[in-house]
Formats: sequence, C-alpha cells, structure tokens
Amino acid sequence: MSKAMEPDLQSPLGRTSGQAGKEWSHPSDHWLRGFVIDNRAALGTLGVFIFMMAVFIIANPTVFTTWYLYSSVLTTLPVALFVVVPLVFVVTCDEIDLSFPATMGFASWVFALVVQAGYDPFLGIAAALVTGTLLGFLVGSLVVYGGLSSLIATLGMNFLLRGLIQIINEGRSMALTGLADSSAYKIFSSQLWGIPVQVFWAIAFVVFSALLYNRHRFGAQVRAVGDNPDSAKQMGIDVKRVKVKVFVFTGIGAAIAGTFSVMINFTGWPTAGDGYLLPVLASVFVGGTPTWGGIGTVVGGAIGAVTVSFIQTGVVAAGLSGFYVQFFNGLIIILSLLGHKWNQARYR
Repeated sequence: MSKAMEPDLQSPLGRTSGQAGKEWSHPSDHWLRGFVIDNRAALGTLGVFIFMMAVFIIANPTVFTTWYLYSSVLTTLPVALFVVVPLVFVVTCDEIDLSFPATMGFASWVFALVVQAGYDPFLGIAAALVTGTLLGFLVGSLVVYGGLSSLIATLGMNFLLRGLIQIINEGRSMALTGLADSSAYKIFSSQLWGIPVQVFWAIAFVVFSALLYNRHRFGAQVRAVGDNPDSAKQMGIDVKRVKVKVFVFTGIGAAIAGTFSVMINFTGWPTAGDGYLLPVLASVFVGGTPTWGGIGTVVGGAIGAVTVSFIQTGVVAAGLSGFYVQFFNGLIIILSLLGHKWNQARYR
C-alpha cells in the first residue's frame, strides 16, 4: 500500500489523510431539517390552520377574500394572545391557571375606574398592570406556598374575584366615551394602514415571550422545573420562585388583555374575560404545549389562538348556523391533539 493510500489513524473512521480536512455531516444535520424538528409542534398547528382556512375559502370565497373579515378578527385576537402566551409558561411548569379571566376582568375594571375618574389613561394602564401583578402573585403564592392544587385554587380564585367585581359594581358597566380622543387609545388601539394597532403590540409581545422562553435563563428554568422539579432544585434553581413568577407573568398578560378589551369597546364590563377561559386553554393545547410539563411552544400557542379565533367567524361566514361553532371547536381541537400526540415521541 502506498503512503498516500494509508489510513490516517488520527482522523475519525480511519479516513485517509486526503479526506482528513473535510468535515463529514449527516444529512439530518441540515439546518432546514433541524428547524422542522425543533418546531414541529408549531408547524403542525400552522398546517391545521392553513387546512382550515382553505376549507373556509372554498366554502365561501366571496367572504374570505375580503379584508373586512380579517380586520374584524384581528381587532379582538390580540386580547387572546396576551393571555395565551403567558399560559404556555404556566403549563410548561406543570401547573394550570384558571383565574386569568377574573384577573382580566378585575384589571379592566381598575383601568375603567381610573379613566372614568378623569385621570390620564396611561395612569389607568399602570394601575391595571399593578393589579394584574399583585393578583398573579397572590394566585401563585396560594398554589406554591399554600401547597394547593393549581387547578382547584385558581378555579376558586376565578369565582372569588369575579364575584367581588359583581358585588362592587352590582353588574353595571362603565361607558368611557372620551377614551377615543386620548393619546393612549391612538397609540394602543387605533388603526395603522387599515390594520388594528393592537396587532403590532401583540406580535411584539409574542416575539418577546418567545425569546424569553427559548433564549433566556428564565425560560430554561421554567422548562427544567416542569420536566423534573427535584432535578431543577439540585441544579440550584429556586423552584417555588420560578412557579410564582409564571403566575405573575400570567397576571400581567391578563391585565394587558383586560386593558385592550376596554379600549376596543370603550366600555368596562364586569363580565370582561368570562368568554376567554375555554378558547384560551384550547389555544394553548392546540398550539402543541402538552399537559405534562417540561416542553411547550410560544409560537405554537400564538398560532393556536389564531386558529381558534377564526373558527367562529369562519363557520358563520361559510354559511352554517352558529350551532356548528361548538362542533367545529371540538373537531379542530381533537384533530390537533391527535396530530401532536403522533408527534410527541419525536419532539419531546
């Protein structure tokens, strides 16, 4: 054997010296394949959404090719996104928060009170955020330090806070007609190029949360705590503090959602947030965040919120009666969960 053909024992797999300088890579190391594997849950949800919209467009192309339909959905969609995204953190932590509708209603009531009293709406926004933060901390403390089940404790807090709002308000709403002339409304809830401004704020919130979840130490701690709290504790992570933080984050998101709901309707309703419980939970799970904790997807949750938001509008616009809405809600949720279940072994 000539010296040129002798294997290089210092290079992997006994490659010849001529091959030693060449890097070998498996086809699965391609960046596109890696992207698909890392984001298969969100991409699966996106596939469900595209299929659903294709069916709606075929059913009624006249309605679904006009901008008015999409503008009406985009007006209220951000309210759901501000709650869905933080809830991904909670579920990843292997907990659940059912108190966010009442937190949303309580924060919106505080915002409406401040504005109705004649103060600047920016002060009302600050008051709503403080309210959401305190309520999130209270809920998190009951669950974490009180040792209560998050399912039962947060459900109880939802009823308690909602009842408190009703007792104080006696079921009355607060009209805020002067809100439309404020600079806060123009910044947060007007239109830009025919698109509701709140959409841009919601996108910024989703991007920030995705970076927090995937690129920041806090997101890594949330995933570690949800996967194995004992191991996370041995790694030096304060498990209780992390769990309280995710509940606080949900409270802040609910406060933002409540504030936007008031600015959209120019009215503070004592029932604000009541109708978001099931759609928001459905969005989280349709988006690909499983129930056992440790893994989740912020982008998938956002796509899930878009999917759920279009179901009701799409069903009615397709020419079906409102009685079909719940049927299609259940159908989309079940199909999405089946798809994610088939994928679980691969992306977990």
